[in-house]
Amino acid sequence: MIFRIDKQTTDDLGIFGKNNDRFVYGIFNKTVTNGGSQVLEEMFRYPLSEDEKINERGKIIRFFQEKEIAFPFKSELFDPAESYLANTDNRTRLSAYQDNLERKFRSAIGSDTEYKQIAKGVASIVEIICVLDKFLKNIPDSGPGCPYHTQASAMLDIINSDSLKASLQEKNPNKITYARTAEFDQTFRFNCRDTVKQLLQLIYQLDVYISVARCARDRNFAYAEAMPEGAGVFEIKGLYHPLLKNAVPNSIKVDQKSNMIFLTGANMAGKSTFMKSFGIAVYLAHMGFPVPAESMRFSVLNGMFTTINLPDNINKGYSHFYAEVVRVRKVAESIGNSKNLLVIFDELFRGTNVKDAYDATVAVSEAFAANKNCIFIISTHIIEAGETLKERCDNINFINLPTIMDGNTPRYTYRIEKGITSDRHGMIIVKNEGILDILDKK
Repeated sequence: MIFRIDKQTTDDLGIFGKNNDRFVYGIFNKTVTNGGSQVLEEMFRYPLSEDEKINERGKIIRFFQEKEIAFPFKSELFDPAESYLANTDNRTRLSAYQDNLERKFRSAIGSDTEYKQIAKGVASIVEIICVLDKFLKNIPDSGPGCPYHTQASAMLDIINSDSLKASLQEKNPNKITYARTAEFDQTFRFNCRDTVKQLLQLIYQLDVYISVARCARDRNFAYAEAMPEGAGVFEIKGLYHPLLKNAVPNSIKVDQKSNMIFLTGANMAGKSTFMKSFGIAVYLAHMGFPVPAESMRFSVLNGMFTTINLPDNINKGYSHFYAEVVRVRKVAESIGNSKNLLVIFDELFRGTNVKDAYDATVAVSEAFAANKNCIFIISTHIIEAGETLKERCDNINFINLPTIMDGNTPRYTYRIEKGITSDRHGMIIVKNEGILDILDKK
């Protein structure tokens, strides 16, 4: 079973973007190889949904972090190797019989470019195999109890196979004879191409593990513990947004007795940031990656749908309110098709008048709350909706992000408190900006 997400969710949480420094993917994308970057993106595109696989990946990354193991390869080895393996034209196959006077003459005058490209690819793969052999033999505590043991053993089996072990005899990969190059070419490109590609893929995964481990160490991220689906465990301590400097941490616990979080607070109090932080932590945890928190335990979910920065749709003629309605319908259908999801709605039904927004918020929240297998986080400015839901539902955790007034100046703590806020400071902010004075003068 896959972990279900959609583009709206990845956009809301800021997972991908052109400027990596401002997106979650960019935090972890410190890989040495292009192949490693592609593997990392694949992991981000398809989070895991099985607790055993999630915990297994987390243990591997933590192992590399604790041992402070560095990636042993030069980045410039891999592009020539990939380019070489991509050339499967049988007419370019080297043969020992081609090592004649004409070829030697072309080589001497520098015109034998095709051979040079093949020789460079062969040399790169030979060096990769030799470096890998040394690396695997020197990994500390890499016995059967090591989290990385299975993958390390798979790579050792490949490089010590009858087909590839001849590479380990080369002392200087950059000075391989023509005859040996032709032999390696036959092996690498034609006899064992799939095996060599498999080996490179395992190295790219290694690149990702080491890159993520370094990120976890530098940022002091924690490793989440995944519990089986349906265990009813969801607890995060010291949660914060990974892209904010001096972010204020918060802790939250969710269970089947309080599986809906109803969040209130004034504008700029931090509601959207908290919801994004929660969603990012859940996303990364389901990848088996370290999370921006002090600790985290969670029951595996089937997917996540967020609605935080929902645009209208001019092309379809949708107003913002109708876009919200369409989104709620999609989420409702997804809940019907999945056992347990995380659903986040920021400012539900903000695109309509207060009366309709109140009625719709109460009706939809009450209907969602009846599904106790899912986790819901709903924020709103309409505090009256919270008071009504208090009377109707017994499984809603009401929290707020308060505002403290220093005279006429609002100050935000960004720390969660229990209950429903009564803060209404919109007009104070308008007056503080002098808007009314400007209009009066005009």
